[in-house]
Amino acid sequence: MSNRSLMILIAGPYRSGTDDDPELMAQNLRALESVTLPLFRAGHIPLIGEWIALPLLREAGSVRPGDAIYDEILYPIANRLLSRCDAVLRLPGASKGADEDVRLARDRGLRVFENLAEVPGCA
Repeated sequence: MSNRSLMILIAGPYRSGTDDDPELMAQNLRALESVTLPLFRAGHIPLIGEWIALPLLREAGSVRPGDAIYDEILYPIANRLLSRCDAVLRLPGASKGADEDVRLARDRGLRVFENLAEVPGCA
Protein backbone atom coordinates (compact mmCIF):
# COMPACT_ATOMS: atom_id res chain seq x y z
CA MET A 1 0.00 0.00 0.00
CA SER A 2 1.09 3.48 -0.78
CA ASN A 3 1.86 5.96 1.98
CA ARG A 4 0.54 8.87 -0.04
CA SER A 5 -2.19 11.04 1.37
CA LEU A 6 -5.69 10.00 0.30
CA MET A 7 -8.77 12.16 0.09
CA ILE A 8 -11.37 9.90 1.72
CA LEU A 9 -15.13 10.38 1.63
CA ILE A 10 -16.69 9.06 4.82
CA ALA A 11 -20.00 7.35 4.06
CA GLY A 12 -22.51 6.12 6.60
CA PRO A 13 -25.92 6.84 8.04
CA TYR A 14 -26.95 10.48 8.32
CA ARG A 15 -30.70 10.62 7.84
CA SER A 16 -31.32 6.85 7.89
CA GLY A 17 -33.07 5.54 10.98
CA THR A 18 -33.77 8.99 12.40
CA ASP A 19 -37.36 9.62 11.28
CA ASP A 20 -35.88 13.04 10.44
CA ASP A 21 -35.30 13.87 14.12
CA PRO A 22 -32.69 16.68 14.07
CA GLU A 23 -30.95 15.43 17.23
CA LEU A 24 -30.61 11.90 15.85
CA MET A 25 -29.30 13.29 12.58
CA ALA A 26 -26.77 15.36 14.55
CA GLN A 27 -25.71 12.20 16.42
CA ASN A 28 -25.21 10.42 13.10
CA LEU A 29 -23.09 13.32 11.85
CA ARG A 30 -20.98 13.11 15.01
CA ALA A 31 -20.53 9.37 14.35
CA LEU A 32 -19.30 10.17 10.83
CA GLU A 33 -16.97 12.81 12.26
CA SER A 34 -15.58 10.40 14.87
CA VAL A 35 -13.17 8.90 12.32
CA THR A 36 -11.96 12.18 10.86
CA LEU A 37 -9.17 12.85 13.35
CA PRO A 38 -7.56 9.40 13.01
CA LEU A 39 -7.70 9.78 9.22
CA PHE A 40 -6.15 13.24 9.42
CA ARG A 41 -3.44 12.07 11.81
CA ALA A 42 -2.61 9.23 9.41
CA GLY A 43 -1.93 11.87 6.75
CA HIS A 44 -5.23 11.71 4.87
CA ILE A 45 -7.87 14.31 4.05
CA PRO A 46 -11.25 13.27 5.47
CA LEU A 47 -14.43 14.56 3.84
CA ILE A 48 -18.08 14.27 4.79
CA GLY A 49 -20.65 15.30 2.22
CA GLU A 50 -22.86 16.91 4.86
CA TRP A 51 -20.07 19.34 5.72
CA ILE A 52 -20.62 20.88 2.31
CA ALA A 53 -24.31 20.10 1.81
CA LEU A 54 -25.68 21.51 5.08
CA PRO A 55 -24.60 25.13 4.47
CA LEU A 56 -25.85 24.86 0.88
CA LEU A 57 -29.21 23.59 2.13
CA ARG A 58 -29.51 26.55 4.50
CA GLU A 59 -28.60 29.02 1.76
CA ALA A 60 -31.02 27.43 -0.70
CA GLY A 61 -33.91 27.54 1.76
CA SER A 62 -34.46 23.86 2.51
CA VAL A 63 -37.02 23.56 5.28
CA ARG A 64 -36.90 19.84 6.04
CA PRO A 65 -35.03 16.68 5.12
CA GLY A 66 -36.45 15.20 1.95
CA ASP A 67 -37.84 18.40 0.48
CA ALA A 68 -37.05 19.23 -3.14
CA ILE A 69 -34.04 21.39 -2.24
CA TYR A 70 -32.65 18.66 0.03
CA ASP A 71 -32.93 16.11 -2.77
CA GLU A 72 -31.36 18.55 -5.22
CA ILE A 73 -28.28 19.05 -3.04
CA LEU A 74 -27.57 16.34 -0.46
CA TYR A 75 -26.93 13.26 -2.58
CA PRO A 76 -25.52 15.04 -5.65
CA ILE A 77 -22.83 16.68 -3.51
CA ALA A 78 -21.46 13.26 -2.56
CA ASN A 79 -21.41 12.28 -6.22
CA ARG A 80 -19.43 15.42 -7.06
CA LEU A 81 -17.05 14.84 -4.17
CA LEU A 82 -16.41 11.29 -5.34
CA SER A 83 -15.05 12.68 -8.59
CA ARG A 84 -12.29 14.30 -6.48
CA CYS A 85 -11.73 11.56 -3.89
CA ASP A 86 -9.33 8.64 -3.84
CA ALA A 87 -11.36 6.38 -1.58
CA VAL A 88 -14.46 5.86 0.53
CA LEU A 89 -14.60 4.75 4.14
CA ARG A 90 -17.99 3.05 4.65
CA LEU A 91 -19.04 3.16 8.29
CA PRO A 92 -21.53 0.62 9.68
CA GLY A 93 -25.26 1.16 9.57
CA ALA A 94 -28.08 1.05 7.07
CA SER A 95 -27.91 3.90 4.58
CA LYS A 96 -29.08 3.96 0.97
CA GLY A 97 -27.02 7.09 0.35
CA ALA A 98 -23.84 5.53 1.74
CA ASP A 99 -24.49 2.35 -0.23
CA GLU A 100 -24.84 4.47 -3.37
CA ASP A 101 -21.55 6.24 -2.54
CA VAL A 102 -19.85 2.83 -2.31
CA ARG A 103 -21.41 1.68 -5.59
CA LEU A 104 -20.29 4.85 -7.39
CA ALA A 105 -16.81 4.60 -5.88
CA ARG A 106 -16.41 1.02 -7.04
CA ASP A 107 -17.74 1.91 -10.50
CA ARG A 108 -15.05 4.59 -10.69
CA GLY A 109 -12.30 2.25 -9.50
CA LEU A 110 -11.84 3.96 -6.15
CA ARG A 111 -10.74 2.09 -3.06
CA VAL A 112 -13.47 1.26 -0.55
CA PHE A 113 -12.52 0.65 3.06
CA GLU A 114 -15.01 -1.16 5.29
CA ASN A 115 -13.39 -0.07 8.55
CA LEU A 116 -10.82 2.39 9.80
CA ALA A 117 -8.16 -0.29 10.35
CA GLU A 118 -8.07 -0.98 6.58
CA VAL A 119 -6.98 2.59 5.81
CA PRO A 120 -3.19 2.97 5.39
CA GLY A 121 -1.70 4.36 8.57
CA CYS A 122 -4.78 3.69 10.69
CA ALA A 123 -4.20 0.05 11.65
